[in-house]
Amino acid sequence: MESILETRAETVLQFIGGLSGTLWVTFEEGISAAWLHDLLKPQVARAVVCDPRKNALLKAGNKNDQIDARKLAELLRAGLLSPVYHGESQERLLKELARSYRALTQDTTRVMNRLKAVYRGRAIRCPGQRVYSPRHRDDWLQQLGEAGARRRAARLYEQLDGQQRLRRQARQELVSEVRKHPATVHLTTIPFLGPVRAAVLIAIVGTPHRFRTKRQFWAYLGLGLQTRISGEYQLWGGRVQRTKRVLGLRGLNRNHNPELKRLFKSMATEASTRPGPWHNWFQARVKEGLSPALVRLTLARKLAAVTLAIWKKGRKYADDEALKSQAA
Repeated sequence: MESILETRAETVLQFIGGLSGTLWVTFEEGISAAWLHDLLKPQVARAVVCDPRKNALLKAGNKNDQIDARKLAELLRAGLLSPVYHGESQERLLKELARSYRALTQDTTRVMNRLKAVYRGRAIRCPGQRVYSPRHRDDWLQQLGEAGARRRAARLYEQLDGQQRLRRQARQELVSEVRKHPATVHLTTIPFLGPVRAAVLIAIVGTPHRFRTKRQFWAYLGLGLQTRISGEYQLWGGRVQRTKRVLGLRGLNRNHNPELKRLFKSMATEASTRPGPWHNWFQARVKEGLSPALVRLTLARKLAAVTLAIWKKGRKYADDEALKSQAA
């Protein structure tokens, strides 16, 4: 059967309640996916939120809502859909606080870039952070000869003050909430993984047991290597043997979570520049002739593997001698 439903909880539940048998439901990840997942999960045997980037069948041929729904139903029946993880509703508060903090951070950075663009557009050098300081704003505004540019910069300063105030409030709420999570005690013992980064990590990942191995975690972070090979086997003397073909590397995987990739890349950057065992390991690899960018990528993968292991074991970084030796 086919039916068009209004996007209201009562309508959807009434339709599902009128069906019999074992029900499987699928829909694509989108703005309403979390609401619909929480609504339907108790009502059906399985609710699959699928990744639209992996539904290649939907890109072939004509496209409309009716055709897409029919193709999704066929993919669900064949078990070919890639599900998107949706955590429990208890984690939703931390997720929303993390999204709010990330959005305010991006908005603050955008205002700061616009403010510097006003000065740079008039050949006024403004390196560093001094241009944002309230103590020196009058001196900076006096350098703008045009009245319109001064008013624009003054409005941007007001906007920056408001964004920074909201960002501080969002950060306090995020840190306060993440401290209630039991994994925070162990994750924050990892070098360069503070409470804010731990909050973002927990909000996005939810549980480390989603990933059976560190390679699966690397792929989720965008730190996994994409390989290509064909013709792996041949008949030799009547027996099937693997050929000696070399795997072709095609860089890092593109289907990943960009926020977590930035998180571990920033951790690796700090670990490679600040004194400590990770810095010593980084310098040793560079002296061996390896590219600093490649060593930094390897360091990010090491930090991700350590984070996943500590999260799964529920142990502190300082308590695990194996991880400490790996860091050294």
